[in-house]
Amino acid sequence: MSEFGRDLGAGLRAGDLLVLTGPLGAGKTTLTRGIGAGLGVRGPVQSPTFVIARTHPNLGDGPPLIHVDAYRLGEAALVDDLDLDVARSVVVVEWGAGLVEELSDSRLEIVIERPTGASEASAAGAPDDEDELDADEPRTVTVRGFGPRWAGTPYAVSA
Repeated sequence: MSEFGRDLGAGLRAGDLLVLTGPLGAGKTTLTRGIGAGLGVRGPVQSPTFVIARTHPNLGDGPPLIHVDAYRLGEAALVDDLDLDVARSVVVVEWGAGLVEELSDSRLEIVIERPTGASEASAAGAPDDEDELDADEPRTVTVRGFGPRWAGTPYAVSA
């Protein structure tokens, strides 16, 4: 997930919106860490669950990364209240499906699926730390582009 994120991040630019979907421990934050590395932003990139959004300035002349966890927001109006600078940043939103599509006329939707066993292990009392769950388990990643920015972009990945 991290390597895919670095590769993806290297091609992103200001104004890009990415919406990440997947179960707990699927690798959304790990993917975002990789995107941050590919963009060259200041880290560490951590889950913004309790602060909702974190901005990571770029260490060069590229755009900053805004990392949002929309899990607790529940409605698009609350996303608007965050006053995200989408036009001058790369914005990655975990749990944002159905909430953030109006932030930009283009977006990448990234759905991460992990094996059923990982979810069962977590439910059985295994550590909830995403890094541990993310370790070496294969993922299926589906990337779909919407809007003029991503028209004709051949993104389809299975990891």
